[in-house]
Amino acid sequence: MGYTEHQARIAVEAPESLRCGVITASDSRTPETDVSGRIIREKLAAAGHDVVQYAVERDEAARIAALVRRFVDSGCQVIIINGGTGIAKRDSTFEAVDSLLEKRLPGFGELFRMLSYQEIGPAAMLSRATAGVTGGALLFSLPGSPNAVTLALDKLILPELRHLVWETTRH
Repeated sequence: MGYTEHQARIAVEAPESLRCGVITASDSRTPETDVSGRIIREKLAAAGHDVVQYAVERDEAARIAALVRRFVDSGCQVIIINGGTGIAKRDSTFEAVDSLLEKRLPGFGELFRMLSYQEIGPAAMLSRATAGVTGGALLFSLPGSPNAVTLALDKLILPELRHLVWETTRH
């Protein structure tokens, strides 16, 4: 099957609307002050997806991992986490996500850092943005800044989201 045929098949078979969960990993943000979480939810909704779960959780690996499992068990097809991807002592979201991934999408982190480099220069190497599949759900872990989540959603996640979910569900 050529690329054009593959794209046509995805257009027909991929679900139009996906069940999504959003987690903000932060020791200081609240639902009222969570700008990045709001941006993610708004962009998903504008693309026709349903945000069925949302939480702000402390950046502690065990708590983040438990919340991801709860979101998967509730039927989320896509989970987007923002925050906790840096290298500071309190940043532990990467470890939580990495321990959950059954299949990794290394290209996501590579592309995200490349695009970030174009915007912020060498500081892009500080990001441990990652993605993969856990329990049949797509899991994306992004830095917590509004610019980072906007970049990831606009340039990488939303353009391929239906395709990615379709790939995780086809036999």
